[in-house]
Amino acid sequence: MKLIFASGNKHKVGEIKSKIPTGIEIFSMKEMGFEGDIDETGQTLEVNAKIKSDFIYSLFHENCFADDTGLEIKGLNGAPGVYSARYAGANCSFQDNVDLVLKNLKGTNERSARFRTVIHLHWKNQEFQFEGIVNGTITESPIGEAGFGYDPIFLPRGFKKTFAEMNLSEKNEISHRAIAVNKMIDFLRSEV
Repeated sequence: MKLIFASGNKHKVGEIKSKIPTGIEIFSMKEMGFEGDIDETGQTLEVNAKIKSDFIYSLFHENCFADDTGLEIKGLNGAPGVYSARYAGANCSFQDNVDLVLKNLKGTNERSARFRTVIHLHWKNQEFQFEGIVNGTITESPIGEAGFGYDPIFLPRGFKKTFAEMNLSEKNEISHRAIAVNKMIDFLRSEV
């Protein structure tokens, strides 16, 4: 079974490839010969995931999916949310985003947050969406070297380690993306 993952983020591709069971082959956009960017112009994760999935489907006319993920922080009124990847500006680094979140949270005790992933799937001329959510808190400073993005400052509820202190298999057991991917995989198994 072939699925194109409409992402240029090698970290996301690696995480999802490690979750997909035998019998489903994932191809990144790069592996399909597309190395451009897809403009994420939506105001919600759902719309952005659909924009990316629709774009890849229009190019290749193959089963495909895309995700969009946001970190939603209560003390920042839900920010960075849909702008998580570019919170500190258009060409910012992961570290720039982390630094800005920590700066903006200074002076507040409300550090509860959630990571949310939405997957949009094109499958046999139909469209489906799957969502994964992990609740947690934002740490006072970065902890850990693994992962990417906001992983060093996100402490999932019920755990004593940030995402950046977990190895890939630990994170894949509980992450927002893993939850959404597992829902998609359950759906695909029912379709085979």
